[in-house]
Amino acid sequence: MPSPAPTPPATPLVVAVFPLPDVTLFPHAPLPLHIFEARYRAMVTDALARDRRLCMARLEPGWEAHYGGRPPIAPIAAVGEIVSCERLPTGRYNIVLKGQCRVRITRELPTDTLYRVAVAARLADEPLDGDPAPWLDRIRASCLRLLDAVGRPRDLLDPLLARDQAPGVIADRIAAAVLPDSAQRQALLETLDVARRLERLAAALDVLVEDLGKGRGR
Repeated sequence: MPSPAPTPPATPLVVAVFPLPDVTLFPHAPLPLHIFEARYRAMVTDALARDRRLCMARLEPGWEAHYGGRPPIAPIAAVGEIVSCERLPTGRYNIVLKGQCRVRITRELPTDTLYRVAVAARLADEPLDGDPAPWLDRIRASCLRLLDAVGRPRDLLDPLLARDQAPGVIADRIAAAVLPDSAQRQALLETLDVARRLERLAAALDVLVEDLGKGRGR
C-alpha cells in the first residue's frame, strides 16, 4: 500500500503588522481597537480593501526609544480578521479584530507604506497527549471563583468554557477575556503545546484569584 502523500506546507502570509506594547490577540477571540495614528489608519483602510487581515505583534522591551520607526517585535504573533469596523468623522476607526491563527514572523518586507509589512508562517497547536479534563475542570473552577470575587454573574464565561470547543480554543478565549498581565498573555500565545498552555493558564488564574482575595481583605 503506497504511503500517503505528504501534506504540503501552508502558504506563507503577507500581512500588515500592527505592533503594540501591551496588547495580545488570541485565535478565536475578539479584540476591540481604536485606531488613531495616521499610519495605522492607512493600514486599516488598505486591509479593508484587501483581505481584512492584520497581524498583531507585541513590541519588545525598550520600544519607547524607537516607536516612530521599526522597534523590535516578538516573533510569535497572531493574525486576525477585521469583523467589525466603524469609520469616524475624524478619520479614525473603531474596529473589532477576531483572531484566526498564531504565526511566526519570518521576515519584514521593504515597503512604501506608512506601516510595516511582514511574511508570516502559520503555527498549529501541538496535539494533546493525555486527558485535558483535569486542567479544564480546574480552569472552570478558578473562573467561578474569579467571578465570585469580582461580583459578576457565575454564568458570564459559560460560552468561553463550553465543552464542545477544543481545549486549546478554551485556553485562548479565557486568557483573552480574563488575564490582565501582558507578559503572561504573550507567553500563552507562544505556547503551542496545548497541555502546557492549559497548565500555565490554570496557574495564572489561581494567582489572579489569590491576588484578588488579598486585595478584598485589606
